Amino acid sequence: GEESLTIFVDKRKLSRRAEPAGGAGNSSGVSLETLHQLAASYFIDRESTLRRLHHIQIATAAIKVTETRTGPLGCSNYDNLDSVSSVLVQSPENKVQLQGRAGLGGGRGREGGRRNTAGEIRPRRRTGGAQQPPRKRCMSADVQALESSLAQLQRAWENHHSQFEESEEFQALVKRLPGDHFLNRTAISHFWAMDLDIQHRYQLLGTSLKLLSRKTHRLIRRLFNLSKRCHRQPRFKLPKERSLPYWWSRAQSLLYCSETTVPGTFLEESHSCTCPSDQPSCQGSIPCALGEGPACASCAEDNSTRCGTCNHGYVLTQGFCRPEVADSLEHYLGLETDLQDLELKYLLQKRDSRIEVHSIFISNDMRLGSWFDPSWRKRMLLTLKSNKYKPGLVHVMLALSLQICLTKNSTLEPPVMAIYVNPFGGSHSESWFMPVNEGSFPDWERTNVDASAQCQNWTLTLGNKWKTFFETVHVYLRSRIKSLDDSSNETIYYEPLEMADPSKNLGYMKINSLQVFGYSLPFEADAIRDLILQLDYPYTQGSQDSAMLQLLEIRDRVNRLSPPGKTRLDLFTCLLRHRLKLANNEVARIQSSLRAFNAKLPNAIEQETGKLCS
Repeated sequence: GEESLTIFVDKRKLSRRAEPAGGAGNSSGVSLETLHQLAASYFIDRESTLRRLHHIQIATAAIKVTETRTGPLGCSNYDNLDSVSSVLVQSPENKVQLQGRAGLGGGRGREGGRRNTAGEIRPRRRTGGAQQPPRKRCMSADVQALESSLAQLQRAWENHHSQFEESEEFQALVKRLPGDHFLNRTAISHFWAMDLDIQHRYQLLGTSLKLLSRKTHRLIRRLFNLSKRCHRQPRFKLPKERSLPYWWSRAQSLLYCSETTVPGTFLEESHSCTCPSDQPSCQGSIPCALGEGPACASCAEDNSTRCGTCNHGYVLTQGFCRPEVADSLEHYLGLETDLQDLELKYLLQKRDSRIEVHSIFISNDMRLGSWFDPSWRKRMLLTLKSNKYKPGLVHVMLALSLQICLTKNSTLEPPVMAIYVNPFGGSHSESWFMPVNEGSFPDWERTNVDASAQCQNWTLTLGNKWKTFFETVHVYLRSRIKSLDDSSNETIYYEPLEMADPSKNLGYMKINSLQVFGYSLPFEADAIRDLILQLDYPYTQGSQDSAMLQLLEIRDRVNRLSPPGKTRLDLFTCLLRHRLKLANNEVARIQSSLRAFNAKLPNAIEQETGKLCS
């Protein structure tokens, strides 16, 4: 990354501030010398430096101070920089910039970057009486002496850490750690917290390091003041602090990577050791890890690297715990992946419960399994109430199935159904109509449940082509009466209420089941909210771009499951409104930002979408 401090200088105001002190250039007011000193101390003490610069900016109105930070910043020292230079650039704006040598060096390597790339140009005074002060010469001997002192302090810093590691308290802690099972850093921290001796020894280490740190920063400030007029940039290295997690990791390394004279470094993520280059192998026996699920319940007595017993639901196989499953191929069917249409049809024929999304049936007009008079339109719905019961899931519908029964000798023909789908919640007006048997959209498939044909399974299979998100499915059912037209010899249908004789027995109807088949997807609402926050408060420009790209991908993938039509519906807005609970103005701002960002991308295609949710 790069971090820079820019000071815009108004030379005329700066000159007027200096004249009352005698016109000699050394005034009690603000001078270029003062600006140089403050700029040189920026990386050493950022807060104090900026406080003084802002005070000068308010008091004199001769300067304006800005900071620029780009790239993955986060370091508070010079470990990632070759050196640091203070540069006063003669330009129309008279900028004073402070940059890492890595930023000034451009594409050159580190060796080339050590050449002096920063010069100093003093702006000339435009008033007649004053003369330029003589340029001070570089005090190279003093600079080298300070660099030598800093190197000694660095060695003293390392010696303090070595003495702590070799201390009786730290070695005693390592010896007390159990070796019959694996210890992660968190487990070691508990042993550390119970050991008063090691805590006292660690406090002594911290006190010594604070004294060294104060000395180091005093020398660095003197070094910058002396070396700013030298062609060679100062060379030094800030000491690194070692936090408590470092020492917990070090204890791990001594436990598991000390088979040689020089211990290696243990990597908890991979359960392996990184050994010194001159040591072939430093890794010892690493015991098994205890825990829940597939982790071991206990380690084997004869070989602690393998499991001895497993948790409930797992079986011991060659020293490892594997899921205890029945010998069935269906166990390997992963519902998080797309099912093939033939597989889906097979599972639907079996009414396989593993692809059923369990939902709540609601209707004021009828009850499941009860006969009813279908003369009037009946309304029923299946809903999931995800915001109340399943906030961590969104749901995809692959098929819809009903079992409809009619009484014998009924003049009723199976019903006409209108289906509306609500993707993520909200009102019924935010649902879309399912165009059954229109264009290439599938039609209902009817199969008899028994030989009498009184009951039929009605199945609407969307498959991978027409699958879509759903939160609530609304079903409107209207029956019709079949009759034969004598004049044209064609079958015609009437609404039940159009019959001349209302007392005629038209028959009754029963809905035994109404099911939605599909699968659920994990949904992390808080993580998406954090992603949206980065649009307003990015840590760096790069993190904002990354958040934009991720939100674009989420938007496009959600809208890709839009229902059929000339224009895709904007399901992403529904997701933001009803699952993230964002206000209308927030949703509009997010959509506008995404469109503006997408327009700047190469080969960008902005899909036009229709409004579904308000």
